[in-house]
Amino acid sequence: VQLQASGGGLVQAGGSLRLSCAASGLNFRLNTMDWYRQGPGKQRELVGTITSGGNTNYTDSVKGRFIVSRDNVRRSVYLQMTSLKPEDTAVYFCHVWLRGIDYWGQGTLVTVSS
Repeated sequence: VQLQASGGGLVQAGGSLRLSCAASGLNFRLNTMDWYRQGPGKQRELVGTITSGGNTNYTDSVKGRFIVSRDNVRRSVYLQMTSLKPEDTAVYFCHVWLRGIDYWGQGTLVTVSS
């Protein structure tokens, strides 16, 4: 299983970014996909989840600002981030749990300037 995340960068507070994660080596459409993040000096936290059926769930701090979506044809999961805040600065990882193993993308850095 390989997860390749992209789309990070530097953005001003209030701006938007869209992260992408391309997956291979798994039956993508059957799997719940997640986005995590790890800010400076912080523990990695779950940001959002999308099930195989398209149901989503988010941590409270991003509700109403972030949207997780998926494209099963492109075998990709996305994280649309709007109204970004400096506290959203983190390395963002896509993740899948498959047959008892956690698989992580390499991470993409999002920096939000005030």
